[in-house]
This record gives sequence, structure tokens and C-alpha cells, in this order.
Amino acid sequence: MNPHDTLPSRRRILGTLGGTLGLGAGLAILGLPRIAYAAAPTDNRLVVILLRGALDGLAAVPPYGDPRYAERRNGLALPMPGQPDGILPLDHTFGLNAALAAIQPMWGAGELLIVPATAGGYHTRSHFDAQDLLEMGLVERHGAPTGWLNRALVDIQGNDRNRRLGLAVGPSIPLMLRGGVAVASWEPPNLKAADPTLLASLTQMYAGDKLFGPALADGVKAQSLDDEVLGANSMGSDGKPRFAKAGGYGPGAFRPMAEAAGGLLAAAGGPRVAVIDMGGWDTHVGQGTVKGRLADNLRGLGDGLAQLKTSLGPAWSRTVVLVMTEFGRTVAPNGTNGTDHGTASVALLLGGAVKGGRIAGDWPGLGQLEENRDLRMATDLRAVAKGVLRDHMGVAPAHLDSAVFPDSAGVRPMGGLVRV
Repeated sequence: MNPHDTLPSRRRILGTLGGTLGLGAGLAILGLPRIAYAAAPTDNRLVVILLRGALDGLAAVPPYGDPRYAERRNGLALPMPGQPDGILPLDHTFGLNAALAAIQPMWGAGELLIVPATAGGYHTRSHFDAQDLLEMGLVERHGAPTGWLNRALVDIQGNDRNRRLGLAVGPSIPLMLRGGVAVASWEPPNLKAADPTLLASLTQMYAGDKLFGPALADGVKAQSLDDEVLGANSMGSDGKPRFAKAGGYGPGAFRPMAEAAGGLLAAAGGPRVAVIDMGGWDTHVGQGTVKGRLADNLRGLGDGLAQLKTSLGPAWSRTVVLVMTEFGRTVAPNGTNGTDHGTASVALLLGGAVKGGRIAGDWPGLGQLEENRDLRMATDLRAVAKGVLRDHMGVAPAHLDSAVFPDSAGVRPMGGLVRV
């Protein structure tokens, strides 16, 4: 054992208290003054939801009108519109999985846009490599491992370094949000509340410490917002915490995270950009159709997205939610009623700022498959993200090409995704 590991260093204490005092701890900072927040550089909101494990896009948004759909999907083909648990039609080609019924009204309201056959532009079937590349905004590894959304925050935040516009919702900060711009984090509370007298004493004790003092002050300030926004509604009618962990990364965990994210983003002094992870999409075995692992996950996703809209309230009109995954899955089922790693999937855009009620991009069809097994990519996910960042968050095109998505000058931002 390294002898230095036996004594808590100032940096280690900083890291521990940073996690404890951030938005994730749910500590009761009683008696500390409320914080007056300056106006944010933008009043628009962006939420990125990363579905880890590779979503079967053909199951989430089935192309039931494609002439090869039933044949190609075989035992995974969903019941046609009008049948029990049938596909919810969007147009003559695409529909929603019935498990996503919670977001169907958004289509009718023009708040849901579908981009089929999307992929990240890289070529790998490794979850770990694909997720890293997706979050870094690259097609091959190079440079420092920072996230494209953190690099976008450089331009969104401008000269304002007094507040944290970025928010990670979950037990850790995803790579997508890591980088030179400091971000906040929130996790459903599972720690014992700290003594407010102790916190006040620590704040005063370390006020002059150049490293520890500012970090402690940031934690207290973030927690002040956390308590103000979520504290009054943190307990349900059953006396249990509304934001308690609900099954790790499973479908039951997504709704409380989405609810909290919406409340924090809606606050006048809150963040403006958030990332939420949802795992469990690696459906090699027992994927199912109207019942099974995938249907449960889709239902949890849909319920959480509907809750996010409710929690955002009026701020929903200025919000874009981008749902993405690292790659798709095979078109045909495997021998265990599941699907294997594929190429293209689907991206969803939701929000009051979305120009929705339509399908965007191209559809390659199911006639000719990638390597005779996968849906071919028609739209690069970077084009979708670029379009949202440029037209909704005001990120300069030059910054998108040079910093946010390096070496992507040939990938043009997809236009017409948002209401401008």
C-alpha cells in the first residue's frame, strides 16, 4: 500500500465533499443563505438522453410500411396498427411501439420528431468503444478524452464562469459532459443529511483556501438550488422519498431522474443543459415484442419523457430533448429471441421547441442491409446534434466543426429541427 493513501489529502477531501455537497447529495443545508443567481446566457434548454446498450430502433419506431418489414423482422415483427398491442401509426411507413404510448400525444402536438437510421459515423460493434466515441463526438480516438457537450458549453456559457449551466443526472458525470467547463451533478438522495452547523463552520474555516474554499462554496450554492427546487416536493404521499433510487439503471429509475432534471432545468437559476443515462438496452436474449425486456424499457423511457415535460412546465416550450444510442441492432432475431450488435438505430427529438410531427432525414429501406444483417446508416448523429446546437443553443458553426465535433466539416448540421 502506498503510505500516502493512509492519510486523507486535501484533494481527496475535496473530491469527497464535492460529491457530497453537489446536486446529487440531497443534503439539508438548513440555516444557510439562499443564493441570488445571475441571468443565464440562454433561456433555452437541452436534454441529452443516452440509451446505453444499443437501442433496437426498428422495435422502438417500427417501419411497418416497408415492404420487407415483416419478412426481415420475422419473430420480432410487431402487430400491425389496429391489432391488440399494435403499432401506433405515425405515417404510412413509421409507427411507435405501443410501449411508447406516453409520448404519442407529442407527435400530434408537433413536439416529437423521428430521425430513422441514425449512427455515429464510426465502425465498431464494441459497446465501450462506441459509447466513448459517441460521447467524445469522434469517429476515431485522438486527443484528450473530453465530451462534445462540454466543449459546446464553452460557446454556450461564454464568459459566464460564475454558474454551472451543465448538469449530469445520475451516479456519475458521463464522458459527454467532462471537460474544461465545470458542471453540476444530481443523484437521487441516499445519504444521511449533514449537520448544517458543521457545514457552516467548514464554509467559514476554508473560505481562504484557494482549492477547497471555492469547491465547498460551489457545493453549498448548488445544494441551495437543489433544496429550493426539489426540497418542498421531495416526499411522496406515502412518506417515502420521491427521488429515491428505483432499481439502478432499470426502467423504474428513469422517471424519477427525469422528474428531478425537469424541475432543476425549469428553475430560473438552474442549469440549461442536462444529460441523463438509461441503461439496459443490450437485448441479446429475450428481447420480446409487446412483452419482455425491451417493452419494459420502452415503457419506462416513455413514462420518463412524459414526466420530463410535466416537470419542465412552461420551460418545455424552450426545450429540446435528444434521445440517442451508441449503435443499432441486427434486423433479424438471433436464436435466443434477441438481437445482436448492429449499425443504425433511431434518434428522437422531443420538446416544445422541436419542429415535430414528422419524420426527418432519409430512410434506406430494409431491402439492402449493411453486411447483410444491419440497417444501413442514413443520417450521422453528429449532423443531428450540430443542428440542435446551432439553431437551438446558438453555438457558432465554426466552433461546431473545429472544437465540438473535430474533423467533421463534411458533416453538415441538419436544419429545420427546431422552431426558430
